[in-house]
Amino acid sequence: MIAYPQFNPIALEIGPLKIHWYGLMYVAAFALLWILGKYRIKKGMVRLTVSEFEDLIFYGVMGVVLGGRLGYVLFYQPAYYFANPLHIFAVWDGGMSFHGGLLGVLVVLYVYARKKGMTFFEVADFIAPLVPLGLAMGRIGNFINGELWGRPSDLPWAMIFPQGGPIARHPSQLYEMLAEGVILFAVVWIFSSKKRWVGQTSGVFMIGYGLARFLVEYTREPDSFLGTLSLGLSMGQWLSLPMIVVGIAIFIWATKRSLPPSTV
Repeated sequence: MIAYPQFNPIALEIGPLKIHWYGLMYVAAFALLWILGKYRIKKGMVRLTVSEFEDLIFYGVMGVVLGGRLGYVLFYQPAYYFANPLHIFAVWDGGMSFHGGLLGVLVVLYVYARKKGMTFFEVADFIAPLVPLGLAMGRIGNFINGELWGRPSDLPWAMIFPQGGPIARHPSQLYEMLAEGVILFAVVWIFSSKKRWVGQTSGVFMIGYGLARFLVEYTREPDSFLGTLSLGLSMGQWLSLPMIVVGIAIFIWATKRSLPPSTV
């Protein structure tokens, strides 16, 4: 068993202003996205300027926040929030859904692509390789907060989390950081480094994230208010299964289309 580091979730205090590590991880996530996106634009991998890309990031942030919050409300605790609708806006109490955030971003990408006279998958294929490292930052934030801990474990690297009781648990946040972040980034980045059919990179991202999340969920403690659902699967797993199926369908569709290869 490894002792959990006692992190202070507040990175910096300036008078009444408190800057949390979790918020800084979001800043780091979008900074990485910006840096990687600029690199790919300079390589001529998308028909966007840096200025247009920065606009897309701005709208994407709104898509992540609004979609992530609404996804949590609808997927995880609809009865509670329908009974307490004003609590939907209490984002400081926590409660964000990756799958909801993804849907929010997809809407933004669709609208932005139409506005720029591009296809949805031209923009999505450009964005997909930029996302995983941002996801890794988010999981590091979860680990620092000591939240979203894993199921009980007797493995040598299991940890006792302050809010998880006296039981040693999987550090599932770190598993997700590696699987959904570092490994997925390497796979999608390398895959997209060569010309691919439009849509294939998006398909690989969807399949990769869905598989990574589905597998890691076996080590993550299900939400206390939900537990496991049908077939012993968690909500995260049930939401990941459609991602895998849709990703496979997109990849097959993209491969069979008679369009020239994508430049991303």
